[in-house]
Amino acid sequence: MEKLFTKVANWVAHITGLPLTFAVCCLIVVIWAVSGPFFGFSDTWQLVINTGTTIITFLMVFLIQNTQNRDGAAIQAKLDELIRVSEGHNHFIGIEHLTESEVEEIRDKCERAAKRHDEQIATMAAKKAVAQKRGAKKSAA
Repeated sequence: MEKLFTKVANWVAHITGLPLTFAVCCLIVVIWAVSGPFFGFSDTWQLVINTGTTIITFLMVFLIQNTQNRDGAAIQAKLDELIRVSEGHNHFIGIEHLTESEVEEIRDKCERAAKRHDEQIATMAAKKAVAQKRGAKKSAA
């Protein structure tokens, strides 16, 4: 059952993302609007579009959420594998299960570490430039 749902969800997500599908939906709305005078802009006429769009929206929410959940989990698994096989810190694996404030704390620590690293590189580059300048003056003398 799960495989069938996944297959259907993927197919629907693909089809609904096509420009042709958007054009068809726009055409349906135009046909509905043009048909208004023939139905006297009745409550039933309005109910048709309201009910149709509500049902489609209701069902699409679940399909989109399913697709997003699977995509997010797949991306996390790929990132975790990259961390695992690289020189990255393994304690980053699985942080998507932490609370928002815990993730924000880790993010802040990473940003501070990156800033310190950038400052160290800039300092080393400046020292290297000064040393090269001094070396050039000595060889000129």
